[in-house]
Amino acid sequence: MEGPPENDCCSVCHGPFQVPCQANCSHWFCGNCIMLVWDHGSALQPCKCPLCRREITLLVPGEASLRQRQDPSISTILRKVETYNRRFGGRDNGLIQRMQDLPFFLRRLLRELMDPQRSLPLFIRARVYLAMILSAIYILSPVDFIPEAILGIIGYLDDLIILLVCVLHVAALYRSVLYFRHGGS
Repeated sequence: MEGPPENDCCSVCHGPFQVPCQANCSHWFCGNCIMLVWDHGSALQPCKCPLCRREITLLVPGEASLRQRQDPSISTILRKVETYNRRFGGRDNGLIQRMQDLPFFLRRLLRELMDPQRSLPLFIRARVYLAMILSAIYILSPVDFIPEAILGIIGYLDDLIILLVCVLHVAALYRSVLYFRHGGS
């Protein structure tokens, strides 16, 4: 989404969104509100989503906010969000956090791949397509580490692992793109 759903409000201030930001858990907040949540907690740890309690490791500002960057109040909030992303967005997260973040990153990546107006860097696009093609070739080929003909349903385990590794790799690539786009250096 370019911005938060219509007729929705910030779950922190319960008002209309001001500088909307989407967290890696897919929830939307006012940029200033989520920064206040973080300010009232530990400055050394990312804040937790007020709705689902998941750790927020990346905040992505809405497109409208980025277009209004010259406004001093919006610029101040976006700088705070960028600082937050620099501090917590580049961290190596555990496998559980990566699995929880998968739907968020894959939805955004798919939308970006399908939208001709948005452009991913060519090398990222190529790596995504290469990972998907190589995974499909392995899954569809008769050559397997664990052959289905001998072990039956257990033989599909290696196909599932390859698919999971591919999806995690693609999500990690896109996470790095978002990180550098919205606060990385």
